[in-house]
Amino acid sequence: MNLPASNSLLHDLPSILERINLARLFDAVRPLEVELGCGDASFLVEYARRHPLQNFIGVERLLGRIQKLDRKGRRLGLNNLRGVRIESAYFLEYLLPPNCATALHIYFPDPWPKKKHRRFRLINEKFPALAGRTLLAGGVVYLRTDDQDYFQQMNEVFGAAPAFGPVETPAELAELTTDFERDFNARGIPTRRAAYRLRPAA
Repeated sequence: MNLPASNSLLHDLPSILERINLARLFDAVRPLEVELGCGDASFLVEYARRHPLQNFIGVERLLGRIQKLDRKGRRLGLNNLRGVRIESAYFLEYLLPPNCATALHIYFPDPWPKKKHRRFRLINEKFPALAGRTLLAGGVVYLRTDDQDYFQQMNEVFGAAPAFGPVETPAELAELTTDFERDFNARGIPTRRAAYRLRPAA
């Protein structure tokens, strides 16, 4: 195990105006996956544990939730996991380097159900372009939600993005649930999943 010297998995951003230096963030260069809105980090911690040859970043705005990523990850001695406390949309647009990630995971984002608030949804008409700049060619955006209207919007915006094509969510990934997902499923609310792969540039 080679955990950060501070013994914390949380990355204190030196600036919110400069992109993260991934070589300094992790102790080894590995393929990177990012979860935008990692909740209590139960999904990401287990996923990172199963894939020690990949690096993972969890992004979460709420302090209590991102601290759970830190505690759970340190308990397992994960040196391939880091957490960043900031808004997901800002992180994706301004802090992640271009063409750095093999996957983005967005699970149960706030659905903003009122029509007047839908402009606040993370997955909107601008999102595929942002994802396309962040992902490596062949990278995948994995989506889950309990909200049928939001699910329709997710599929519409990616369906209108020629740079992306639909793919299946791997079974191993689908079986790993989030805290919100377990709660919804226990109440009989199904998980709606979609995934889109970035096509190689022509």
